[in-house]
Amino acid sequence: MRLLRSYLFVPGNNEGLLGKAFQAGADAVVLDLEDAVPEPEKARARVCVREALGREATASGSVPAFVRINSLASGHWRADVDAVIGPAIAGVRVPKAEDIESLCRLSDAISAREKSLGMAPGSIRVVATIESARGIARLGSLARGPRICGFTFGSADYLADIGADPADETATLFARSALVVASRSERLAPPVASVFTRLSDEDGLRADTRRQKALGFYGRSAIHPRQLPAIHEAFDPTPAEVDRARGVIAAYEAAGAQGRGALQTEGGFVDLAVVRRARTILELHEATAGEAARKDPR
Repeated sequence: MRLLRSYLFVPGNNEGLLGKAFQAGADAVVLDLEDAVPEPEKARARVCVREALGREATASGSVPAFVRINSLASGHWRADVDAVIGPAIAGVRVPKAEDIESLCRLSDAISAREKSLGMAPGSIRVVATIESARGIARLGSLARGPRICGFTFGSADYLADIGADPADETATLFARSALVVASRSERLAPPVASVFTRLSDEDGLRADTRRQKALGFYGRSAIHPRQLPAIHEAFDPTPAEVDRARGVIAAYEAAGAQGRGALQTEGGFVDLAVVRRARTILELHEATAGEAARKDPR
């Protein structure tokens, strides 16, 4: 799956917001059937989400849609799968992922739906949200779960689970680093950062997102469209980074033509690892530039 900078959450029972979310400017939307939907509204939310997906499936240039289903420990997730699995979604987000057995049951249920709809097996991918100490402790097995293409982090629930101070950023550092390492080890996409709940603190959002990116995360969940510009700015390579990356690659290729595998430049020592990073920056730049052109073809 291609890298996405932002994932805008929208409550599955809010028909007005469901209609607006796809045009809000996010790289992807997450239609939520879990925490944002009260218990009595679960059934109606499934209907609203299914109808919204049906409308967007026929729209040109629609952004990728994910659905956050209810926890695999709940009594709702099977009904969620039956209601929303189809070609209109890119994948499902699974909250509170903790054990491989539950992910296997989810995969089997999705496979049954894919078959009944005539979809290619494995079309629907799964993004697991880690929100507990048990989830972190079992990252290795979860990363190898069926259909898993990446992780997201639920910092609020994780902090509550371990009894840590939400004001202390270092309380989640081990968990976030573990997610980055597990993702890379199993060749998954980089993990997606948790929501930033202080809506009015745009500078704080931008700075925190840059820290997540520096740690190895890519992409962030958002709870309001006003957060999208700061998130995109934090993940987009800067013009200086792009220029530097191009220079590194050009210098490395020139050195290779002379039989040298490494070189010293004004910016420091350059070897293959540095070049790989430079190529990643250019790939991200091309992807985000292409996305901007797709949304605004002028």
